[in-house]
Amino acid sequence: MTIDRARQLLKVQADFGGFYNANSAKLILSEVQKEHGQAAVDSLIRELDLQHVFGFEPGAHFEGGLVIGR
Repeated sequence: MTIDRARQLLKVQADFGGFYNANSAKLILSEVQKEHGQAAVDSLIRELDLQHVFGFEPGAHFEGGLVIGR
């Protein structure tokens, strides 16, 4: 998945907000983490303000739809 595609998908999830959309966002960030690394994930979290929407923090590790600490 490209960063641009991930950004598009995450924007949709963030616009809806909520528990189920947070799970979808975790899966998307998990894919970004695998393909592009932690810096790309942190950048998307900051850019799309996912800290306030879903409570995701830069430095959080996403794996298989789970947040595995910092």
